[in-house]
Amino acid sequence: MPRLFRLSTLLVGAALTVTACATPPGPPPPPPPSGGGSAPTLRDWRSIITASDRDRYSRRDAAWSLALQQARRQRGSGDLTSLGDLIDPHAQRPSVIPPAGDYRCRTVKLGSQGGEGGLGYVVYGWFACRIEQTPNGLKFVKLTGSQRPSGLLFPEDDRHMVMLGSMALASEPPANSYGQRPDRDIVASLERVGERRWRLVIPWPQNESNLDLIELVPA
Repeated sequence: MPRLFRLSTLLVGAALTVTACATPPGPPPPPPPSGGGSAPTLRDWRSIITASDRDRYSRRDAAWSLALQQARRQRGSGDLTSLGDLIDPHAQRPSVIPPAGDYRCRTVKLGSQGGEGGLGYVVYGWFACRIEQTPNGLKFVKLTGSQRPSGLLFPEDDRHMVMLGSMALASEPPANSYGQRPDRDIVASLERVGERRWRLVIPWPQNESNLDLIELVPA
């Protein structure tokens, strides 16, 4: 057998052996962990928010105006006059980022989607909430009550964070998605309104009121 033919035969045989013994390709390796130990950076909320929630958020000043007008002229439930800066649309203070931990929280509903025939305001009692540090950033969770919103908090500026979240009702498990059920989606602005006092401002909520506020104070 000529020497060139024997060499070609050996090379083809070696290639077939390597191919037969190769490990079938598996899934790609996971991405390496982020270095430096710094807090994770969230995607900008503007790339995630739905068109309908973008519209609600852009009209939050109008929600404040209408809701406060209705609250001041229509009958309501609870003590509206005791809320102070909580219902002042311009009460935002700097250093908005809240510490992670347990909070007491209560919901205040302002205005009525039913017009003049509905309640102008409702001040609810206190429930349990939490601010959690997650791999995706800070997350707000309302733990008790029949309406339990939750969502991720996106940095916006020194006086505002934007929350995109969803609502769990009654005995449902905690809400854990955004953009999957438009009738449960929530957009809100987190603002600090006191030394240890925050509020979530929810413009044009899905039901009942025209503006919802969730007051937060450390437990």
